[in-house]
This record gives sequence, C-alpha cells and structure tokens, in this order.
Amino acid sequence: MKKKYTKIVVSFVILGTLMVGLLSFNRDSKNFTIAKNLDIYYSLFRELNLFYVDSISPDKIVKTSIDKMLETLDPYTVYIPEQDMDDFEFMTTGEYGGIGAVISKHDSLVVVAEPYEGFPAQKTGLKAGDVFVEIDGVKIQGLKKVEEVSNLLKGTVGEEVKIKVSRFGEKKPLTFKVKREKIHVDAVPYYGMLNDEVGYVRLKSFTLNCGDDVKRAILELKEKHHAKKLVFDLRSNPGGLLIEAVKIANLFVNKGEEIVSTKGKVSTWDKVYKAPVAPLDTLMPLVVLVNRGSASASEIVTGAIQDLDRGVVIGNRTFGKGLVQTTRDLSYNSKLKVTTAKYYIPSGRCIQALDYSHRNDDGSVGTIPDSLITEFNTRGGRKVYDGGGITPDLEIKPEYFSSISINLIREFMIFDYATKFVAEHKEIPSVQDFEITDDIYNDFVSYVTKHDFTYESVSEKLLERVVAKAKKEKYYDLSKDDFDALKKKLAPNLEKDIKAFKPEICDLLKGELIVRYYYQKGQIKSALKDDIEIKKAKELLANMDEYKEYLEAGRVIKHED
Repeated sequence: MKKKYTKIVVSFVILGTLMVGLLSFNRDSKNFTIAKNLDIYYSLFRELNLFYVDSISPDKIVKTSIDKMLETLDPYTVYIPEQDMDDFEFMTTGEYGGIGAVISKHDSLVVVAEPYEGFPAQKTGLKAGDVFVEIDGVKIQGLKKVEEVSNLLKGTVGEEVKIKVSRFGEKKPLTFKVKREKIHVDAVPYYGMLNDEVGYVRLKSFTLNCGDDVKRAILELKEKHHAKKLVFDLRSNPGGLLIEAVKIANLFVNKGEEIVSTKGKVSTWDKVYKAPVAPLDTLMPLVVLVNRGSASASEIVTGAIQDLDRGVVIGNRTFGKGLVQTTRDLSYNSKLKVTTAKYYIPSGRCIQALDYSHRNDDGSVGTIPDSLITEFNTRGGRKVYDGGGITPDLEIKPEYFSSISINLIREFMIFDYATKFVAEHKEIPSVQDFEITDDIYNDFVSYVTKHDFTYESVSEKLLERVVAKAKKEKYYDLSKDDFDALKKKLAPNLEKDIKAFKPEICDLLKGELIVRYYYQKGQIKSALKDDIEIKKAKELLANMDEYKEYLEAGRVIKHED
C-alpha cells in the first residue's frame, strides 16, 4: 500500500512540475487554462493530504474526483481503473474466469440468482436460491456489496474455489468445490422455429464474434428446419461492439451498402462503415423486434434494416443512444472510455435522444425538441425522423406490470416461493406442457399471505403527493371526503389484487419456475408462446401483402406520444 501511495504522490509531484513549465511556456493559449487548473488541482490535493484531520485514501479521493468530472459530460464517458478491467473485458468479450452464475442481493444476504446451464456452478450442484455463507473461508455475511462476493468467485481458470451455502430444506450448510472455467456467456441464448416457416433468433448483447453466432443460428434454421422467414429479436439488448453491428446488418444487405457512419469533433473519428462481405440472405422476409431497452448497436442494426427497407420493425421506440465510445490507454493499466462521435444511420439521421452537450441550470438534460426534429427518407421513400431512437414501423404499446406484481418481484416473494417449490418437487412437465395450476397458485397465495406481504401502489404514492399539495394550497378541506374516498379505492387490497391480476402473476411465477428446471433457454421458449410482439410478427409474416405495405414508398414512420 505504501508503494502504491508513493507512486501517486510522485505522479502528482511530476504533474506539478510539468504544469509549472506549461504555465511559463504559453499563457495565452488554451493549454494555459488546462495547465492552470491542473496545477490548482495538484496544489489542492497536496494540501488536503497534508492537513486534513483524518487519513485519506489517495486512490479513492482521486477516483471520486475523476468520476464526478466525467459525470458532467455524458453517462458513457467513464474512467476504468485497473481493478475494474475484468468487468470491462466481460462487457466486450462475454468471457470471464469464474463459476458461471448470476448472483444478487436478497435483503442482507447474497444468493445464487441463476446458475448458467452447462457451467461449473450448475454442474457442481449449486442452485438458484442458495445463500452464500463462505467462499474460500471468507464469511459473506459482513460483505456489503454483491461485487465483493462476485470478486471472490472470479479468478484464474482451473483454480478451485470452496463455496459453502445454506439451502432451503437442508438443516446444515452444503459445501461445494467448484473449479473455475473460462465462462463465455452466449450472445444468442436461444434460436428456434416459431412455426413451419418462421425462424426466430434472440441476440442479447453485441459481444465479440456475436455476428458469427447469429449467422450460424440462421444457417441452421434455414438448412435443417427450412426456415423461409425470420424474426430477429433485439429487445432489451443494450448494444456493444460497433463492428459486430455492421457484421450482423451485413447478413441481410448487399456488400458495399452503408450501415452506419460516425462523426465527431476530431475528423480522425469520422468514418463510414459499409457491409464488407457478401450477405447471407437479402430476400428472406424479416421482422426485427425492439423495445425501450434496445440501444446503441441494436439501434444501428435496426436503423439500417429500416432505412434500407430490408425488413419491418415491430415493438416500441428504442432507447436513443447514438454516441460512439473509444477506449484510450492510461497509466497503471487503467483506461478512459470516451465519447468521440455520434452514430448516423443510412438515411442520415442520428439516433441520439438526449443532448448532453447543452445542460439545464440544474444539470439535467432534455430530449431533442420537436422544433429541431428533421425529416429523412428511407431508400424506398418512406418518411422517417430523427430526434431519438428508432420508431418501429408497427408500434405496440408496452404493457406495464401492476403494483402487486412489481412488489412481489421486488420483495422476492416469487423468487423465494420458487426456491421452496423446487425443494418440494424434483421435476415439472416439459416447457411446452407446464402451466400454473389452481393448486400451485393457491399454494403461492397461501405462502404470500403467511409472510405478511404488504405493498404500496404507485397511484397511492401519487395521491399522497397531491394531498400534500392540496393541503399546502388550502384546497384539501374543501374536498376531504373526495380525497378519502379515492384513497380508499386506491389502497392496495391483497385479497382483491391477487385475484384481479392472477394471469399476470401466473406468467411471472411460471417464468421463474421454468428457469429453475430448464434454465434460460427454457424460460425464453416458454415466454414466446404468449408474447404479443411475437404473435404480431407471425401474423404479419403470414400475410405478405400486408408485410409489403409497411415497406411502401410514402409511408410515414413517426412516433406519436
């Protein structure tokens, strides 16, 4: 620690010396302003370190200052210290050394949320719901963050980690010796046939070589299952590597077609990305599914498909992240991920929704105003607009969960019941046949009731704010009876709500139980059966006249709030 501290102090001394040199070198240039402020920063740090009443952590205080500085720019320009490089590599490659499990915080406990099928955690016998007690002798109870537990589980490939867990239904803790492996999380968690003609591929992230994974999936659907049409699911895909977005769009459009371009302050970052190779299929009818969680690389693929009139986009308007990041190496094995440009899709429109370069007085940022939204045209003459994200050709209003459902998830009622259910049932019917029976649902209701589950509705919270405002403005007494009657109607009623929202709760419960027995692939396959967007995509692909109408010239694609 002393050595590391010395390095930091030496670095600041060198920095200070350089700043003095720069100050005397050019007082009239922009460099002077930069050098002056860095010199002030160095002086402040030195005085703080010498005279502050308590000991300070140089690493922590410098990182905090860096993070706060970058927060004034945009959320994607970030400093990545050496200790966070593993997480950064995982985001870009989908690979890490570990046991292959999702973990989460459950009150004061840290639990296995989901073991990945076929990886060490699952093969060794760890199950969702297991509570971590010790990892290699380190007691977990005192650890405050999930990241601390995650770091204990990660490590060198081939090394063994000793994990002690408590499990529902077991009187004593169980101990597992798990050998760490190179964990590669599939970017394509599921693909299959929706019917005799329509294939389906879900892509959950744009990690390294995911374009090859998508290509293999489509080829298999075409060659082995004779798929003639395709639904490509990019819902809740946050994006990733730009080059993979280009590769994936290239599967559907001709070599040489422009997919995306980048433009920034420094002309070095201005670049046009074109489809580099011959496509896989330019004729197969294509539907792309998106939602508000589809961002960045997802929007590049979706935007290119729409602008080149290659397929029909179904779902909700996408996130609107059109900023390009580049990583720059810093000293001591750290990196800066910095926004260098904006994305522009083939029609010329930018997909960025928020304007981080012009902040309000309170530091907030706004969406692109209607007065600045510009009309563009797809290749075939359809009218499209910028202003943030990709507006689907066929918009489907998003469905929102009820307050009771949200709170059943938030309070781990569904998760904990599933843990109990698995302990009592060794198996369930197949993914296609499993349903939540009345017996299972009634047992779940009984479980929730016994655990004194209470919740508050969003409407109730909003009403409280209205009442507070009415009291402040002295209108409350005039309408007290009306407020009281409305409050009574909006007050959560467990017995009433658990019946009224039974279908919704059953879907959530079914999904959690399916993932326990059949893992992620089973959960996705099960959810497709009642998926509204999937249903609409199948209907559209079954009616090619309607499909072609969505691609006709003159059509206007604009989001209406």
